[in-house]
Amino acid sequence: MIQELTSPLLRVGLTAMIAFRALRRNKLRSTLTALGIIIGVASVVSIMALGRGTQKRIQDEVSSLGSNLLVIFSKSRRTSAAAAGSGQSGNLTLEDVKAIRREIRIVKALSPEVTLTAQAVANGRNWSTTIAGESHDYLQIRDWALTRGSMFTERELSTSARVAVIGSRTSRELFGPLNPVGQTVRIKNMPFTIIGQLKSKGAGMGGGDQDDRIVIPYTTAMRRLTGEKYPRLVTLQIHSDDLMSAAQEQITALLRQRHRLTEERNNDFEIVNQKEIADTVDNITNTLTFLLGGIAGLSLLVGGIGIMNIMLVSVTERTREIGTRIAVGAQPRDILLQFLIESITLCLLGGAIGIALGYGVSAGATMIPNFHPSVSIGSIVVAFGISFAVGVFFGFYPARKAAKMNPIAALRFE
Repeated sequence: MIQELTSPLLRVGLTAMIAFRALRRNKLRSTLTALGIIIGVASVVSIMALGRGTQKRIQDEVSSLGSNLLVIFSKSRRTSAAAAGSGQSGNLTLEDVKAIRREIRIVKALSPEVTLTAQAVANGRNWSTTIAGESHDYLQIRDWALTRGSMFTERELSTSARVAVIGSRTSRELFGPLNPVGQTVRIKNMPFTIIGQLKSKGAGMGGGDQDDRIVIPYTTAMRRLTGEKYPRLVTLQIHSDDLMSAAQEQITALLRQRHRLTEERNNDFEIVNQKEIADTVDNITNTLTFLLGGIAGLSLLVGGIGIMNIMLVSVTERTREIGTRIAVGAQPRDILLQFLIESITLCLLGGAIGIALGYGVSAGATMIPNFHPSVSIGSIVVAFGISFAVGVFFGFYPARKAAKMNPIAALRFE
């Protein structure tokens, strides 16, 4: 009974030893044969890792804008190309904003926005920066903290006070290591008192520096700096994620009613859902990652064809060896197994080296600021699985050809 159980195992072990010995005899050929698998696996692993890193970075950038956000954009009443390009808005009013705050209960916070680029002058220095007119809810909406001072209040908003909260980059450029709170900064030759400093947040969507800005009350920006009567957009924070769709529907209905739009007329405003943007970006990133991974996977096909070619050459070169093995008692299945083991071993070794190279590329990419690619356990398992499948698929035909040889013809082969 023991002999029956151990005999097949011994045959497999001996066959494997013969296969490994054959691979060691031709180290250079084995390495070159596995090169296609190495390149293919390295490409797939690194592309998947870089894709996950890109997706994570985009998700972080979207999250840095805040959570549960809706953004209302106003469409210009003027239809000329010049008016459309000017960024002026005429359909969304401050009265609309007040109505949304008053009637839509599931809106947690909101902030009309007016932005401009201007020279900020302070401490004998000047710096071109973004001036953002916002409401006192701005920090809550953006999930942004202060390192010094405080945010302006509803009272300062209603009186169009000349107060400002400064970003960390702008503070560094204007004041260096000094505490900016209590200092005066001039914007368009108008003095503003700095009452707070924003915590550093880094790059935002599109790569812009979120820390390079000065935040002032939107009423101050509209009345004292731009002269605009309408906000560029309004950002709203909803109480919870599951109320986003309901809030969008309620706001749409309210604004259509206030703007007296009949059923046949289109909205003169646009509402963008942050969650929809994040989902769309995720889908695009996943699609591109798998598309690029599929293109990189073509090199696995090329590598597999290379393995089949070399294995066929090897079978031809070792015809007498195969005949000798069959003559001394080896079964066709032993010959089949031997060449399959050689093919699978080449692919698995190539896969292991490819995974190591892919991991190295991923590790090197972490040197890019705010970019964190990662090689997942799943991708490693898939890489090994594909390597094994390639070894079996492309090694079977040469192995089968070797197993079906006529031993007498094989021994006579020159």
